[in-house]
Amino acid sequence: MTIKPREKIDNDDDPVEAMLKKAGCLDLHYKVQECIATTKDWRQCQTEVNDFRDCITKHKQEEMQAKLEK
Repeated sequence: MTIKPREKIDNDDDPVEAMLKKAGCLDLHYKVQECIATTKDWRQCQTEVNDFRDCITKHKQEEMQAKLEK
């Protein structure tokens, strides 16, 4: 089963998806969703969850570093 991005509703972008796309973590988010949908147990998706968490953490660190450099 492959989970596809939600269709746009009334041409409004999902703010969470937009943030994840900007962070470069959207594909990892979909992998977590797909794993959970397939296994029905988030505990079996720790590789995907950890990859997603690492991506978000890296993005936050990069944003913080950019603010400090200004």
